[in-house]
Amino acid sequence: MTNSVNIGITVNGEDHQLSEALTVAQLLAHLGLPEKGIAVAVDGAVFPRTSWDSPVEKGWEIEILTAVQGG
Repeated sequence: MTNSVNIGITVNGEDHQLSEALTVAQLLAHLGLPEKGIAVAVDGAVFPRTSWDSPVEKGWEIEILTAVQGG
């Protein structure tokens, strides 16, 4: 019997259901985002890159910001 995981999160205002436990870095890769040039906030607070190997928790509201050049 396989244990299924159901982790509901919000990323940039869109609801997502994860069927497997992912770290923040794995979530970014799953969403097709690069590891460089972005910042991550969880529940309104900056989530440091040094913590990206932490598992994503149910109910997190994640904002992913991309650096844009120009001025």
